[in-house]
Amino acid sequence: MKKPIKIGIIICNRYRTCAGGKCFRALRNREGAFGLYKDREVELVGYTSCDGCPGGNVEYAPAEMKKNGAQVIHFATGLIVGYPPCPHLFHFRDFIKAKYGMEVVMGTHPIPQGYYDTHAALGTWKSAEWQDVIAPTLTDEKTRLAYS
Repeated sequence: MKKPIKIGIIICNRYRTCAGGKCFRALRNREGAFGLYKDREVELVGYTSCDGCPGGNVEYAPAEMKKNGAQVIHFATGLIVGYPPCPHLFHFRDFIKAKYGMEVVMGTHPIPQGYYDTHAALGTWKSAEWQDVIAPTLTDEKTRLAYS
């Protein structure tokens, strides 16, 4: 097995009271975006919210996570599936990559079916850019239902 990878997770402040159950289950089962690590040990070294729009904590939290060894930051699926999706998502990604030289992965757990249906009806994710964003968490319907 490869050397363990250390990750941090940043969640949307709308869900700041989230206990992380779906993210942690997906991490344990290597589902959704955590499928990237199916053959690797993963250590979670940080979990926090963005601190609300416009994401003041995004400026500082990655530094703390990096001090704890984080190599990758995951934006929680809630930033992608909330109503509306995070309007700062791409700025956050670009900032973390430029400032901290860290990889950023869009998403954690699989998209729950209800969110998938709503955004499909709204046409939220039709663009090529959004197709790239949801790709790590877009699973089959059975898995989406298991996360609903």
